Amino acid sequence: MRCLPAILALVFASVLLTLTAAAQEEPALVVEALDRILPGTVHGEVHYNPRTGAMEGTNGLYVRYGNIVMLADSGTVNSQTLDVEMDGHVHIETGDALWVGEHASYNLKTRQLHAEEFRTGKAPLYASGRGLSGDVNANVFTGTNVFITTDDYSDPSVRIAARRLKIIPNKSVEMWNATFWIKGVPVFYFPYYERNIGPHANNFNFLPGYSTGFGAYSLNNYTWYYNDQVDGKLHADYRSKRGVGLGPDVDLHLGRWGEATVRYYYTHDNAPLTGTNALQPPVLGVPMPISETRQRFNLTYQATPYTNVNVKSVVDYQSDPLVEHDFFETAYRENPQPYSFVEVNPYWENWSLDAETTPRINAFFDQVSRLPDVRLTGYRQQIGSTPLYYDSQSSVGYYRNYLAETNTGNNFQDQLQYSASRADTFHQISLPWTFFNWLNVAPNAGGRLTYYSSESGPTATNTETTRSVFNTGVATSFKTSRLWTGATNGLLQVDGLRHVIEPSADYVYVPAPSAAPSQLPQFDSDQPSLLLLPVDFPDYNNIDSIDSQNVIRFGLRNTLQTKRDGQVQNLLDWNLMLDWRLTTIGGTNAAGLGNGNLGTGGPQQTFDDLYSKLTFRPRTWLTVDSQLRQDINTDRLNLAYHQVTFSPGERWSWGIGDWYQAGGFPSGTNAAQNLITSTFFFRVNDNYATRISHYYNVDDGRLQEQDYTLYRDLRSWTGGLTFRVVNNSTGPVDYTVAFSFSLKFAPRSKVGDDTVRPSNLIGD
Repeated sequence: MRCLPAILALVFASVLLTLTAAAQEEPALVVEALDRILPGTVHGEVHYNPRTGAMEGTNGLYVRYGNIVMLADSGTVNSQTLDVEMDGHVHIETGDALWVGEHASYNLKTRQLHAEEFRTGKAPLYASGRGLSGDVNANVFTGTNVFITTDDYSDPSVRIAARRLKIIPNKSVEMWNATFWIKGVPVFYFPYYERNIGPHANNFNFLPGYSTGFGAYSLNNYTWYYNDQVDGKLHADYRSKRGVGLGPDVDLHLGRWGEATVRYYYTHDNAPLTGTNALQPPVLGVPMPISETRQRFNLTYQATPYTNVNVKSVVDYQSDPLVEHDFFETAYRENPQPYSFVEVNPYWENWSLDAETTPRINAFFDQVSRLPDVRLTGYRQQIGSTPLYYDSQSSVGYYRNYLAETNTGNNFQDQLQYSASRADTFHQISLPWTFFNWLNVAPNAGGRLTYYSSESGPTATNTETTRSVFNTGVATSFKTSRLWTGATNGLLQVDGLRHVIEPSADYVYVPAPSAAPSQLPQFDSDQPSLLLLPVDFPDYNNIDSIDSQNVIRFGLRNTLQTKRDGQVQNLLDWNLMLDWRLTTIGGTNAAGLGNGNLGTGGPQQTFDDLYSKLTFRPRTWLTVDSQLRQDINTDRLNLAYHQVTFSPGERWSWGIGDWYQAGGFPSGTNAAQNLITSTFFFRVNDNYATRISHYYNVDDGRLQEQDYTLYRDLRSWTGGLTFRVVNNSTGPVDYTVAFSFSLKFAPRSKVGDDTVRPSNLIGD
């Protein structure tokens, strides 16, 4: 019997929860005079008839039922059937859809809508007409004597008018007996018209223009959408001097199995040796081969089929080394020497396994092929309950080193220099400590063992070798700060000031390995770099270039922070680094570079370059960026980059900068560069804007590139007229003019693409 009260309590709770759930499923009906909701409007009244359950509103009526909101001058609401009749300035809002008219009847339960005249729209598509009927639940509406437009004006300049329309918002529109009007003039008739108006709407894009190298051209594509899994583009380009170019892009959306993109492009180039192509140096008296048949194939794939597995792949085939340079300028600027790879990466909390293969697809680029390269990485992890930490990196693979094929006298196999197998394992123990609650000290010691098989190939010289490397060192750092809450400065927008300083000193000692880099095949070797290479292991992972080291890397970071608009913002962030070599190496490593002294390629100096990186924001709209590499031994400036960016609002912005690179830095083969850049954007009004860019070569007083773009808002379209002049140091001056335009609801490129990829304004 003692269980009875508990059982009754459970039954009561169950009934109460059921009733509560039922009550939650049925939204509350709210009917009010509009002035009760929007004070200041005309005083309205709502009268209730208890016999019929009808509520009548005058001088402004407000109705809300769930996510449905209705406004009108007057109306009647039946609280039993949930039928609503509304008249005068009717607004019906359901979710993100808005319907406007003078009279409408609507059932709040069945969501059946009827209206004599209506207007509806959600950017970028708008519709108006008479005789509207719709099912809001099914999200399907029909109307008669209607028109649709992408113009957000009361009198649209471009529209399609039809006798009958069926529209599924955000998905599709169907029209019968439709006429396309421009500025009140009928220009085309469609007995039946259907269009996808969702996020993947089918559309044409045209980019006409003229350039010195192409002649008159038109770059055209048709964007198509099949379903949620497959969409893409079809390219059909014409260049009067070069010929026709064709090719499809296919995008596959495979859910958990990832995203894939397949691109192919073919052109029969009537003048493949135009411009700078004709100036490519011959090899052994044979000109560089560029056939009239030019192709490009690209496959990219990325997936996370399981929560701890990533798969990436890129296959990039080009018929010659300049096909992207000539026809895909944006892709060429981003990566002039792409390579193909397949990578599978399962990972766990403390471990990661990477398997990568990089077959040789294009014979005209230098490349190291990995067939394959498998690496197991152990992230830094605590050893049991001890204060020691362990990290490791082990790999095994078969590698081939190729030189680029540069003339028809050589074939694919002739370019193989040498090949070998390699097995490498690295293990390190560290002991991080914190002294005095502020000083971080982390000594470490590690070892590496690497096995190389005998080299094979035309230039093979090294025999089977096992190399051992020992490394040790200690990293020290601390952070301290001071706060001045009362510090203010109107000029620099300072409201309180905090200074954070982080000094560091990282000592690394590596005795001479058992085999010098010159005695090893160079698959992972030092490459020319504008930035300082890491000195710690395993961050320094150029396995085959490891040489003796006895160096201290000093670092100093200063940060000044203040409050702006209630948020903490960095006023100044300045990072300095300098390497002090306690022991220097008298020659160069196997890559022909001084280890850590890439500016000379010769014997190391006691001090490496002083590296500085600074960001200064004196105002929220003003940013100054700076990077420097100064050789303090010879007082030579190796690298300097400065950029000042003004962005006071949406009306205009201006970025002006300078790029300086000393001759012979970093690879010993580059000529000096000194380039001043300027990019200015100004919006004249709501319809016009302009963008102006200049690239000036200081060394020879040459305006290397200049771009001028005038943007025009054409209501339904956006357009950009671009004029560009490129004056290379070799070859003829190239003049280009192009007009890029597209519908607003299906733009040719994303917002901001013209800033980071300005070549999109004149081509792909």
